[in-house]
Amino acid sequence: MTDEPRPAGPCSLVIFGASGDLTKRLLIPALYHLKRSHLLPEEFALIGISRAELSDEEFRSGIADSLRELSHEHIDAADWSWLASRMRYMSGDLGNPATYERLKALLRSSDVDHRTGGNYLFYLAIPATEFAKVVQQLGTAGLTRQENDQWRRVVVEKPFGTDLASAKELNRLLLQVLGEDQIYRIDHYLGKETVQNLMVFRFANGLFEPIWNRDHIDHVQITVSESLTVERRGRYYDATGALRDMVPSHMFQLLTLTAMEPPTCFDADASRNEKSKVLDAVRRFTAETARQNVVRAQYGPGAMEGKPVDGYREAPDVAPNSLTETYVAMKLTIENWRWAGVPFYLRTGKSLAAKCSEIVIQFKQAPLTLFHGTPAERLVPNDLTVSIQPHEGICLRFGAKIPGQLMRIGDVEMKFKYDDYFQAEPSNGYETLLYDCMTGDANLFQRADNIESGWRIVQPILDAWAAERINQIPIYSSGSEGPAEADALIERDARQWRPIGCKN
Repeated sequence: MTDEPRPAGPCSLVIFGASGDLTKRLLIPALYHLKRSHLLPEEFALIGISRAELSDEEFRSGIADSLRELSHEHIDAADWSWLASRMRYMSGDLGNPATYERLKALLRSSDVDHRTGGNYLFYLAIPATEFAKVVQQLGTAGLTRQENDQWRRVVVEKPFGTDLASAKELNRLLLQVLGEDQIYRIDHYLGKETVQNLMVFRFANGLFEPIWNRDHIDHVQITVSESLTVERRGRYYDATGALRDMVPSHMFQLLTLTAMEPPTCFDADASRNEKSKVLDAVRRFTAETARQNVVRAQYGPGAMEGKPVDGYREAPDVAPNSLTETYVAMKLTIENWRWAGVPFYLRTGKSLAAKCSEIVIQFKQAPLTLFHGTPAERLVPNDLTVSIQPHEGICLRFGAKIPGQLMRIGDVEMKFKYDDYFQAEPSNGYETLLYDCMTGDANLFQRADNIESGWRIVQPILDAWAAERINQIPIYSSGSEGPAEADALIERDARQWRPIGCKN
């Protein structure tokens, strides 16, 4: 018996949107890393589909150029040659049934040439408006039918809906063609090691699980900040905003992993059941509580690393009077036995002081009577920080006596960094997720009810904002830590945001 992962079984991977940035920047590098780690099967094939007219060789050459340009590592010629030899390409209109008949013929050819066994993984690296259309066409062509022990799976990228109604409708359309076990709703945050390690940290360590509750924890902060502006994604972003873009997906995934009860086993449905319970227990917003507990703002001009940065409204394809939020902060409460009375503060935004994703667990302050009348009378609360990016690790901060004759207490930190402890192959998070799709492990993917539960929390906020009919929005300077209104949100509870910076 070995504790090393085995290569995935035979399969063909079909990428719709094969000429796009997601494929070049993330999917192909992830497949290359899986090959380097010996986790791709020998019986593997890749078919790329997009509108561009390319030959197989032009497709391979373009992908190779992107891999070399974007990679910070040496590209092994033998491993790349192996992967490239299994790549095919076809152009086609995704709304035309003839495209899928040609795809079916190409897949049959791959079954013969590469012995892929009729197992197909379809990756939808395309705009969300195309998801249902492509799945329906796959179903009509018979490419989603599972028989003779052959599996057929579909990977769906975010955004999964733009509100509760559209999420429900997309689920309905997909489930007309596919079984829930065939749908892999992907969130690349869950491929990151520290995110996955959060479950191990909580449930495999007797030191932390007994204090992971309302008796010992004062509050929780979850931050996902980006230093980048919207760059050239203005058309998409101006119709979406920070709330829709980040909260129902990334932010709520981190929330549920932090707050969930231990599942009965490490089975996909067992863990997803517990995540769903967390979202169902979040107190629903009303129009009034949304105004009180949710802040939105937009970045204006500023500076990043000493260089001037334009405001959001100056970005390409953004309306000059846009009221779209690029920042959102909120206070949530989870109404269950473990978390009653513990506020969860969430914030996410663009063009902020640093790129940083972290979860901060702040513990309740120790009693002060022992130190009354000494310089150590005011104690700093202990906190535990789970850093997800840019540096993955965990840091515990606590007090220790400063050497000397006086009773003085200083903060000290115990830090665990992945890079210091584990030798790992380069990874962008998609390696784990693609491997899990190929092996049929749905643990890190969202179920239909998880998606809808997240939108049920967000929908009242969207409704309240739509009813306000505002003509202005708070502005924060690019390169700052966000708007003053977000500071006021947490300070009214006599708490403070942890400074953005991720120095752990």
